Amino acid sequence: MATLERSDSYSDLCRAFRWAIPRRFNIGVAMADAWARREPQRVALLDFHARGEQQRLTYGALARRSNALAHALRAAGIRRGERVALLLPQCFEVAIAHAAIYKLGAIAVPLALLFGVEALQYRLRTAGVKAVVTNAGGLARLRAIENPPASLEVIVSTDGADAGAWDFHRMIAENPGTFEAEETGPDDPVMMIFTSGTTGPPKGALHGQRVLLGHLPGVQMHHEFLPQPGDLLWTPADWAWAGGLLNVLLPGLYLGVPVVAGRFERFDPEAALGLMERMGVRNAFIPPTALRMLKGVPNIADRFGLSLRTVGSGGEALGRETYDWARAALGLSINEFYGQTECNLVLSSCGAIGVGRAGAIGRPVPGHRVAVIGQDGEPVAAGTVGQIAVLRPDPVMFLGYWQNEEATREKFVGDWMTTGDQGLVDEEGYFHFLGRDDDVITSSGYRIGPAEIEDCLTGHPAVALAAVVGKPDAVRTEIVKAYVVLKEGFAASAALAEEIRLWVRERLSAHEYPREVEFVDSMPLTTTGKIIRRVFRERARREAGLES
Repeated sequence: MATLERSDSYSDLCRAFRWAIPRRFNIGVAMADAWARREPQRVALLDFHARGEQQRLTYGALARRSNALAHALRAAGIRRGERVALLLPQCFEVAIAHAAIYKLGAIAVPLALLFGVEALQYRLRTAGVKAVVTNAGGLARLRAIENPPASLEVIVSTDGADAGAWDFHRMIAENPGTFEAEETGPDDPVMMIFTSGTTGPPKGALHGQRVLLGHLPGVQMHHEFLPQPGDLLWTPADWAWAGGLLNVLLPGLYLGVPVVAGRFERFDPEAALGLMERMGVRNAFIPPTALRMLKGVPNIADRFGLSLRTVGSGGEALGRETYDWARAALGLSINEFYGQTECNLVLSSCGAIGVGRAGAIGRPVPGHRVAVIGQDGEPVAAGTVGQIAVLRPDPVMFLGYWQNEEATREKFVGDWMTTGDQGLVDEEGYFHFLGRDDDVITSSGYRIGPAEIEDCLTGHPAVALAAVVGKPDAVRTEIVKAYVVLKEGFAASAALAEEIRLWVRERLSAHEYPREVEFVDSMPLTTTGKIIRRVFRERARREAGLES
């Protein structure tokens, strides 16, 4: 339908691919019922517990339970086009709820359990959410909201009925396991995913039913023609994030590849390796920050019996140091990919056909037209810095920002959807990411992307994480400043700061090394694991005597 056929070369892959988006499509039916009709006992999801017996959910059970929940939600007053939020960790109930919402023709609003009360209130109110599916922890968070949105009428808890919250499992048990899904087309709205808010207030990116089909070529490319016999998917990324939901959970269910649900309140590299070993994970999506944390685990090959076939990474730049480390420590090449909430998985690498390069974020996935454009909206020559952009129409592209037509218009230059990311294309067609528009540093006439410097910094034996920003400077416009979190066992000192500065100077260049290194105790991260450089940019401005 919208899948890749295995090819021997990138050119053959692109030449053979054609979009085939059907006139009628419903993600809920495609992710559950389609397999349930053919192979009801096929395993859809596996639940990981560090101790105890592993649980399995078959496609037959997924279809029945989501049908029953769709009945119950409809009886509770949820109608087509209304918003239903999900506030849950990775678990079976997430997939069941998503399928039920889609079958109703309603709009899913995935939210991260890490959100504080104010962040939840903002998103619930902005989306006009009518129902929330959550657990006891999420329920406590919801009750801490002083002025809940007037639209919110129904709360469902997976931990049982509790003072006004409905019992998720009882709703399923008391309703029939058959349901006639709403007839939906590819452009009918199906989910609203809020942007991470790294460059301003979060906006609700509204997607149509076609968004899952639009993701498939990119998923298959970085997982080297998924599905293959024995494939098994897992990611530490929250399923509330586009990376977890649309890069792993929904494509895996659509393609018939079992997906592992593993609960981690925060990423623990040793625990993640243990999960992958015990469950026999074959295909993982691991964001760059998490991979850098894995670098701190000694003797991975000797201590963990991993079965990995493919690892994809995206969400921020991976970098050469981490790419090279993975080849040595994991025995495979990380397939880096690129996209954003509004238009995801449009660039990718694929080691199986020789598409991959350290420091590059891939080449266009078949079916997507991607370029680096200048201020006039025209593609620029190879090697020229500009903004990464995607041409519409595109099946994976969002419908628009929820109730924000102005922001939607501003996202486009002509038919190019702008990303706000600076990059360039080399002579061989590989895209290179420099940084967000606001992140690019201007120093002594050079335009410097922070990602490469951060990656180089984390190659130093003492550095766990690093954020690089431009600090205002009267002579150079800006200087490169690095904020560094040290690994356990290392102490901050002027000598170590100088050693780290020289480490970068020797490996990159004289104009890119950080002229200032400051040690910090922790790194501010978004719920998707990206470093919030804005915090450090404002801090650097204050240090320079300027208002933030």
